Amino acid sequence: MHHLQGDLQAVFDALYDLGVIEPVLKMDWRSRLEEIEEGSPRLDLAVRIVNQFAHDPEKLSQHLSELGQPTLEILALEVAREYAAYEARVEDLNDLH
Repeated sequence: MHHLQGDLQAVFDALYDLGVIEPVLKMDWRSRLEEIEEGSPRLDLAVRIVNQFAHDPEKLSQHLSELGQPTLEILALEVAREYAAYEARVEDLNDLH
């Protein structure tokens, strides 16, 4: 599995603008999280797109809009997971000081 590179906020903003975030907040995440853990080809595709176009929000939104809703939902969950992991690392570093 590839990891998201670049600005997670830009990816979140693109997903929000595409109307993905609110439905994801209301859904049962179990099946999507299981798919991520098993190694999702859909997530791999979405991450490749993000890593290629994260520097250009317009192109990022354009390419993400071509993906299906399940793929966008998985991407939204991965953005949340990576952001939470980042925040945990920052908190751990702050605790050391």
